[in-house]
Amino acid sequence: MAEEEFSEGLLKKEYYPDCPGCKLDQQKELQRGFPYRDLFSMWIVVVATALPISSLFPFLYFMIRDLHIAEREEDIGYYAGYVGSAYMLGRALTSVFWGLIADRYGRKPVIIIGSLTVVVCNTLFGLSVNYWMAITTRFLLGSLNGLLGPIKAYASELFREEHQALGMSTVSTAWGIGLIVGPALGGFFAQPAEKYPHLFSKDSFLGRFPYFLPCIVISVFALGVTIASFWLPETLHKHNGKSRSNTDSFEALETASFLIDANGKEEKNEIREQTPKKSLFKNWPLMSAIIVYCFFSLHDMAYSEIFSLWAVTPQKLGGLSYTTEDVGEVLAISGFGLLVFQSCLYPIVEKLIGVVMVCRVAGAISIPLLAIYPCIALLSGVGLFLLLNVASLVKNVLSISIVTGLFILQNRVVDQEQRGAANGIAMTAMSLFKAVGPAVGGALLSWAEKRQDASFFPGVSMVFFLLNVVEFIAVLMTFKPFLTTA
Repeated sequence: MAEEEFSEGLLKKEYYPDCPGCKLDQQKELQRGFPYRDLFSMWIVVVATALPISSLFPFLYFMIRDLHIAEREEDIGYYAGYVGSAYMLGRALTSVFWGLIADRYGRKPVIIIGSLTVVVCNTLFGLSVNYWMAITTRFLLGSLNGLLGPIKAYASELFREEHQALGMSTVSTAWGIGLIVGPALGGFFAQPAEKYPHLFSKDSFLGRFPYFLPCIVISVFALGVTIASFWLPETLHKHNGKSRSNTDSFEALETASFLIDANGKEEKNEIREQTPKKSLFKNWPLMSAIIVYCFFSLHDMAYSEIFSLWAVTPQKLGGLSYTTEDVGEVLAISGFGLLVFQSCLYPIVEKLIGVVMVCRVAGAISIPLLAIYPCIALLSGVGLFLLLNVASLVKNVLSISIVTGLFILQNRVVDQEQRGAANGIAMTAMSLFKAVGPAVGGALLSWAEKRQDASFFPGVSMVFFLLNVVEFIAVLMTFKPFLTTA
């Protein structure tokens, strides 16, 4: 009886009146029903952050052309690559810093600063009058918006235990939607004076700044999210000015044991020394999953940049001569199909064959699929429309399947209390690889367009061949002994 009473005393949580984390925990204990409001709040915050990341790809080719930085048409891809990489470079350099800020001062300030950064920097990007202004605003957008890591911690802390998995799933789904809807918005709203001359003249504000409209649409949405974020609850525990994890109150129960002697007297055992946690860098299953994740991320980011640039490139250089609206339409169709697959089919496939096999099969199918892309440029009309949309849809489904599988694998091979740090390492490494992707992809496209008459993979065929080389290496890395799951 005495043991039960002592255990209950340990399990009873102590709440501090001025601690925002404690107030939230008390609210969660009283919460009944499904947390629709919290899920929606999480969803709009993540979508607002993800929208501007790739929204520029459909119109980036034309933006670089209009900024008159490239001397030749073939050089546009080279300069576009650095603009595409600036965001990821900024994020890679500051992601750890923002994680420390979130752990020290709270998740909510990082969310507000990140959303406000989208409002300011994305708007300024749409008003870019020269190449260096475009690169600077994209770099600042990435470096000042450190929301991705802390929002995962926020999702795990905001919900009751039975809804935490749903909260994490909401973050991933909203992030994917933002990365797809963003380019669709960029494609549909860029160059409005050319698309809708009866509404906007070339001498109007939107005629002089043809890429401002998609940026301001995203920024207005982010402004609404920024204002709404002031009413979000803080989840970080602060006791006597010190930040505290919401699991610390249970440490005594985990580290102490008690024995009841024969006379019924309670005797306290010595507190067991906690087993030191294994260094994440020595956790090979985790590190191997992160490395494979980085290679696939490099491929996917380079592909995203190359696809949009290739689609709007003139046919004489091996492209499709698409408009930004055409590219937005293709990406919107891919996004809808991707949403359906991720919500309904992926869990079934993953359950049937496992996450590692999903990555292998998806990577292997991507290789022959990418090999036919140069042939798609030879088509026209309905045939081009159908084959391009099917290829784009399948490629995006395969890519998101790989990323989702590796994300699940990373979280399975570490203890729960180390998942935040593990995700921080993965995000930093992934951002570095994603920063390389657009720069290298744009430079490769420019180089390939200058070798139309080469005997070995002429023109853009060389670009897709090199993408397949990276994909092939990544697929090989999913096999043992490199990738291990235990």
